[in-house]
Amino acid sequence: MTGTGDEPFIAAVKPLVDAMGGEILPPDEASPEDVVLSWEGADVVAVRLPQLADSLDHILAAMERRKGKPLADLDRKAKQEVVRILEARGAFSVRHGVETVASALGVSRFTVYNYLNREKGA
Repeated sequence: MTGTGDEPFIAAVKPLVDAMGGEILPPDEASPEDVVLSWEGADVVAVRLPQLADSLDHILAAMERRKGKPLADLDRKAKQEVVRILEARGAFSVRHGVETVASALGVSRFTVYNYLNREKGA
């Protein structure tokens, strides 16, 4: 990026960018849709955010890593918890979100809708 004084800043934001599924770029390569971060008055790094559909895939992969096994191998209660977390994160506002989540969980779309409706009724 720029000078060596910026490296701690970049190291500090990298885990957040990685968690979002984003990409770090030099600020001079930023497009108008990218987010440019400044430190001490200078543009240090640009962050390219993922497309929403890619974000959902990234979130599902991160949840699998956290659980230590494929989401499809979770029990029903754990799958319901995954659906609740995903709903809170807006996963079902993404086109084909229900289908993507159902596939990752190894259940039908109908089951995902049942989990969602169970939360609303609780």
